[in-house]
Amino acid sequence: MSADQFGLAEGDYVPDPDRDTTLLLDAFYAALPGDLTDTMRVRQAELEAANQAMVVDEPARHNLRMTLALVAAYETLLPGLGADAAVEAVRAAFIEPLGDTMKEGTRAMLDQAPDAFRAMVEMSKSREEHAFGAAFVFDRAVDDEQRYHVDVHRCFYNDVMAANGRPELMPVMCAFDANWIEGIDTDRHGFRFERTTTIGTGGTHCPFHFSRT
Repeated sequence: MSADQFGLAEGDYVPDPDRDTTLLLDAFYAALPGDLTDTMRVRQAELEAANQAMVVDEPARHNLRMTLALVAAYETLLPGLGADAAVEAVRAAFIEPLGDTMKEGTRAMLDQAPDAFRAMVEMSKSREEHAFGAAFVFDRAVDDEQRYHVDVHRCFYNDVMAANGRPELMPVMCAFDANWIEGIDTDRHGFRFERTTTIGTGGTHCPFHFSRT
């Protein structure tokens, strides 16, 4: 799948949590093995109802949907596949279907931008506000014309996984970012990206560091 469903290439992308989450989850469920989608969606709805107290704003509502879809799929697949194979099935279905469209869309956006670094920073800030919201805690350690270093000190995805006893799924959430990270070409776009650790893989925070080269 390579069509730019999220409109990244146009260069004026604004996060729409409802649209973006629905696109992602439709692709996710379609890619899972077996014929258990209805069972998974019912379980997702049950989990959402049980976790409504975690919804602090509109972005959190949709991030809860997304995170609990992974939990629902994992729990449904677990008895038949075992833990390792169930995690891998969830990982593949979550990351791979939209991987090309996100990578190609990010690269096209950066290619067309007058200043690729500034375009990426603006998109990051827009996502912090509209796609993540108050359930995440960000610290903009550096924000100038050469560097944008934002550190995530609280991750809502991690909170939801922990509350539902499924921390083993957090690396899947962290790995999803590779879909847009791979769209950055340091030589071509004039900046580099570094993320040396994540909360979901045992770190104290998630550094998202963009620096001009």
